[in-house]
Amino acid sequence: MDRSRSGGPGDRARCLLLVFDDEHERAMGRALAHALGWPLDVVRRHAFPDGETRLTLPPALPPEVVLLRGLQDPNAKLTELLLAAAGARELGADGLTLICPYLAYMRQDMAFAPGEVVSQRHLGALLAQAFDSVITVDPHLHRVATLDEVLPGRRGMSLSAAPMLGRFVADRVPGALLLAPDEEAGRWVRAAAEAAALDHAVCLKERRGDRDVSVSLHGAPVRGRAVVVLDDVASTGRTLAAAARAALAAGAAGVDVAVTHALFVGDAFAHVAAAGVRRVWSSDCVPHASNAVSVVPLLAGALERVLG
Repeated sequence: MDRSRSGGPGDRARCLLLVFDDEHERAMGRALAHALGWPLDVVRRHAFPDGETRLTLPPALPPEVVLLRGLQDPNAKLTELLLAAAGARELGADGLTLICPYLAYMRQDMAFAPGEVVSQRHLGALLAQAFDSVITVDPHLHRVATLDEVLPGRRGMSLSAAPMLGRFVADRVPGALLLAPDEEAGRWVRAAAEAAALDHAVCLKERRGDRDVSVSLHGAPVRGRAVVVLDDVASTGRTLAAAARAALAAGAAGVDVAVTHALFVGDAFAHVAAAGVRRVWSSDCVPHASNAVSVVPLLAGALERVLG
């Protein structure tokens, strides 16, 4: 059992951070527990041959429990998350908070064709039934103002890694031009640029399919500049690659990439590198070899505000 106990006895009696038995989440959990001075414990998993999972939580839980679980690969993780939340309630947790560095199923926020299920709405309802509060980083919210709207009757806190990534880029590439690959990322990239005192520009994107996109620079002044393409999520990598190719074709001195969520499914990372990108940096919301910026300070500050 992991224990991180730098706080006082009252803190240990009141709050507990729980993580699933996963290497990345255990490492993030240890750092977060240390920052908060909380104890840390593990949700243990046993996989049965038929695909079901047995979960084991600490047998007696304090009044406030925080569960850390990222939802990359969501279909495999959601069932375990909801079972763990229900078990925590049975074992004594009166207050239950979810820290979800990557919150999946947020892009489908409306029915774009008859019969489509609005996954954002329904996943939000499920999480609202299970948790009192949900904290996440850069969720894909484009048609709602706040995460509270996704979680009926509960508290949602949407944090942004944009300022952290902007300052990181400013240290590595002084004077860089931050480039948003599409209009959806424009506000996010503007926040990164303001935090780091860097210039920024926004591209126009046309999407024809999951892996078929084109990007135009829309007058972005890239010639002779060191360009860093910033986005909240890298999934197939096609948008990042298209933006990088457009910038290099227009005379950029070099192109790097920084993202919050480094999903990089399949051949995505290789595809981005093949487009001429020199370096890729990401936050540690999703485990990847490109992780360079820790969101633990963001999460710790949010927890202190949520739980007082």
